[in-house]
Amino acid sequence: MSTTTKNRGETVTPATPAVDTAGVMALLERGRTLATPVLRAAVNRLAPPMDTVAAYHFGWIDAEGNPAEGDGGKAVRPALALLSAEAAGAAPEAGVPGAVAVELVHNFSLLHDDLMDGDEQRRHRDTVWKVHGPAQAILVGDALFALANEILLELGTADAGRATRRLTAATRKLIDGQAQDISYEHRERVTVEECLEMEGNKTGALLACAASIGAVLGGADDHTADTLERYGYHLGLAFQAVDDLLGIWGDPETTGKRTWSDLRQRKKSLPVVAALAAGGPDSERLAQILAADAHKPEEEFADFSEEEFAVRAALIEEAGGRDWTSQEARRQHATALAALDSVDMPAEIRARFVALADFVVVRER
Repeated sequence: MSTTTKNRGETVTPATPAVDTAGVMALLERGRTLATPVLRAAVNRLAPPMDTVAAYHFGWIDAEGNPAEGDGGKAVRPALALLSAEAAGAAPEAGVPGAVAVELVHNFSLLHDDLMDGDEQRRHRDTVWKVHGPAQAILVGDALFALANEILLELGTADAGRATRRLTAATRKLIDGQAQDISYEHRERVTVEECLEMEGNKTGALLACAASIGAVLGGADDHTADTLERYGYHLGLAFQAVDDLLGIWGDPETTGKRTWSDLRQRKKSLPVVAALAAGGPDSERLAQILAADAHKPEEEFADFSEEEFAVRAALIEEAGGRDWTSQEARRQHATALAALDSVDMPAEIRARFVALADFVVVRER
């Protein structure tokens, strides 16, 4: 990778941050420890069989209903919610309802996304719609979204009302982003700006909410909450840029998804749109192939060989899409960290925000 690259008119010198892995793991574990009992209690409110279906999705039971220790995800969002409460001078526990609410919305989106995208695997297990059917995936997703709002509003405080408004606004943007993502799959061309807007909605909005909701529940003013939202939004764009790289070149053993996952779904992710925008023979060849792909029926596309997807991935890389996306992840990471300078918080808390951001950018690449 080059030491310097141009990103939409800016010169960026990338650097791979040294991650405080032990510190980040402790933050993630704290988020799980404090949020999971409240999350389980919320899920237990659901009527059967939705409670069982949700428990399967979260990895608490297997497909036969037996207790399991499944992979429930990295828990970055709960960790951010607790940390943001501390940034406001409150105890981390003040952020627990926000952590749980954000996690419920996140999983509502996963249940629906897996069905819409036709994904059969998540976290190395069959997805809910594959095991329990599409109807249950839709119903349980809807129920989790309703629970998220209940968890906050039951607090009965003005700050809880403020937090709920931020969560519902973030959820609307998340849905906007998913709609954009689907609409782009059959378009021949999507601009880099359109892709970043979509990813800002689909991923950035909820991470922005996670990074601010604990602070709101802890009594922070709007300036502090808005600034922490800005940190979370750009962290979300960095997170999604890395996810886009993993969606094409990730190891299935690590990602839990098939090889060339995003290419199979014809997603116009950042590496793809950056490669198409680059110009040159590789870019033009890629554009011709993807234009033809856009008009193929699903069943024909599903029969593609591994070699055909490998050709597309190679063209994306040769046109510069992989390198550009990696650099964009670092640029968004730097923008997220810069936002922290506008919040008056203890140095130790700021260092934890930085460590989480570093972890997001260098994870599993």
